[in-house]
Amino acid sequence: MKSQVPVLLFFLFSIVSSAQKSQYPTATIADSLKENANAVVRLNQIDIVINSQRSMNCKERKVITILNSNGLDAIDAYEYYDKTTVVKSIEAIIFDAAGNEIKKIKRKDFRDQSVVDGGTLFSDNRYIFLDYIPISYPFTVEYLSEVQTSNTAFIPQWMPIRNYYMSVEKSVLNITYLSNLGFKKKEFHFSDFNIKKVLDTDTQLSYVATSILAQKHEDLSPSFKDLFPRLMMGLEHFNLEGIDGTATNWTDFGKWYSDKILSGTVDLPEETKIKIKEVVGEEKDTVKKAKLVYDFVQRKSRYVSIQVGIGGWKPMQASDVDRLGYGDCKALTNYTKALLHAVDVPSYNTILYGDSYKTNIESDFVSMQGNHMILSIPNGNRYTWLECTSQDDPFGYQGTFTDDRDVLVIKPGGGEIVKTNVYEDKGNIQTDKGRYSIDENGHFSGAITIISEGSQYSLKARVETLQPTEKEAHYKKYWNNINNLKLGKITFANDKQDIRFTEDVQVSATSYGVISANKMIFVVDAFNQSSGNVKRIRNRKTPFQIQRGYNDTDEIEIKLPAGFTIEFLPSNFELKGKFGDYKTEIIKNENNKLTYKRSMFLNKGKYSNKEYDEYRIFMEQVAKNDNAKIILTKNL
Repeated sequence: MKSQVPVLLFFLFSIVSSAQKSQYPTATIADSLKENANAVVRLNQIDIVINSQRSMNCKERKVITILNSNGLDAIDAYEYYDKTTVVKSIEAIIFDAAGNEIKKIKRKDFRDQSVVDGGTLFSDNRYIFLDYIPISYPFTVEYLSEVQTSNTAFIPQWMPIRNYYMSVEKSVLNITYLSNLGFKKKEFHFSDFNIKKVLDTDTQLSYVATSILAQKHEDLSPSFKDLFPRLMMGLEHFNLEGIDGTATNWTDFGKWYSDKILSGTVDLPEETKIKIKEVVGEEKDTVKKAKLVYDFVQRKSRYVSIQVGIGGWKPMQASDVDRLGYGDCKALTNYTKALLHAVDVPSYNTILYGDSYKTNIESDFVSMQGNHMILSIPNGNRYTWLECTSQDDPFGYQGTFTDDRDVLVIKPGGGEIVKTNVYEDKGNIQTDKGRYSIDENGHFSGAITIISEGSQYSLKARVETLQPTEKEAHYKKYWNNINNLKLGKITFANDKQDIRFTEDVQVSATSYGVISANKMIFVVDAFNQSSGNVKRIRNRKTPFQIQRGYNDTDEIEIKLPAGFTIEFLPSNFELKGKFGDYKTEIIKNENNKLTYKRSMFLNKGKYSNKEYDEYRIFMEQVAKNDNAKIILTKNL
């Protein structure tokens, strides 16, 4: 009997070992969680312990099954660190489809690099991340990390589901804090999901989310942040960059940020002060002085991309930017502020969410927010906004990265929530004026002038900076309705004073008019066709939004080929509705010429899922009429 004990122990050990290694078989995932999913979160547990105003510990255990290559980004296995933040541990285990462990990845196997390549400015700001290339799908990653930081001003948001095409079996948040720190929270979009608050005391908070199904991204859907559940958290007594702070309102928060974080960062060398005063000269007007300073910054400095919060919250010294000639958004904003101060122009650091998708600072939740910094200059009862990271933007122009959103202006006397410039739909203008002719063989030649203003300026002005091959690709994509397109002379005029961008383009194409027997057919609207590719979506789930409207007007002179007579001319057309207005008109002129006029106005707005089909039909009608054809008959 004694001789059988080792065999029995080995058999039992094998069973236990096998059970441990087959923890996450893909087969056990419910079919409902696989539907529309590229990745399934099996478990995500976040444990946050705030031991004091100057100490926060975050542990994460995440188990996620990646079903296909489109789900790779969902792994999110990385951590940032700097002088105030330490990654105490980080590791990952890879499992195959059957749940068997196939690889263990220790910290030394993670990649560790600076947040910016090629610069010493942010050498202390680094991130460590998993760089795993799978050998097959599906597979599962178990990711474990622990991070210790003294920065308690920024508590990570809890987001059980972080994107479209992702589902969740279980997500857990546990947070423990001292009762005297003034902990606060704000829930978003909880009611439509299976989320339970299991504990809520003066020192502890816990949530559990289960069985969250994956959602498809539908055209024009809002950001997932505006649809999926998330929890903001903050403290009234916090620490940032080694400095204690207390704030229960934006006034106090802004004053603290100004006095404790920004103070002492705007000193400049005397020679630079003398130089910028020479640049400004005898100019007395505040806005004109600011423009001269802005032009100086654009010529002298360049931008390195680091989000607010990653490269630290305290801007680098203005004198360092002056010496090095580069910086992130905080550094360049602060440098511009220092130069303006040297010529007696007041300005304020401004924190916001920078993105083409508009996101507001949550005005009713006083906390560290935002991912970008710009500068605001008081100008009467409004502000002039400066994007200090751009070497090309006109003075005071915001474009689509910082427009129409609530931001936090940091003044010496306190913070203030303000809305940035709104580019009204009627002012987002594109004006086309041109001509084209069709010869007897159907060949096309023409020229057009395109003038863009408002938010459309930012979409067009970048074309000027493209390389020749990139410009050609841009216009061939823009006019993809013209086969065999050849570009002739292209010139630009970038009026940064009135913020107007003009393109003059000469074009030609063979066989634009299709000849069959004694007839020629071609589309009237050659230069500004709506694609109309608004997808038909059955049982749409999400609302949709048009973030920015626009106002296009076209006037094109068309010269018809000699020896042909008009057999069919499209009728004038007009369409009006809640989404906008559309109108076309064709005028017969002498000498075998036509004038084609078109106007298209689209309203911005937020709409329910039930209104989507109405919008789709509206845009299909526009596209159909844009594709209206002339039929000519050859004279015999």
